[in-house]
Amino acid sequence: MSTKTQMKPLPKWFNGDVYPKGGTVENIFTGEPAELNANELSMYDFIMGATMILERTGYRSQKIMNDHRKGLDWFRVANPSAYMTLLD
Repeated sequence: MSTKTQMKPLPKWFNGDVYPKGGTVENIFTGEPAELNANELSMYDFIMGATMILERTGYRSQKIMNDHRKGLDWFRVANPSAYMTLLD
């Protein structure tokens, strides 16, 4: 599980915004909160943006699909508890 003292670095392929601070995010369906550090919040927003592109626009870029999957895989390792709350 992620802690404030040990933050998993973002992967080299990551091309999203990198936030200076973390915050609390709520599951969009249940409202259940999860506390994220800066890198986790950056990746979460990247994942959600990719999800929106893939689900709502019908645009099926192989790169976006691959990056979305890699983002989910990164998040699952970085903060398993938050992954289960927000993304599973």
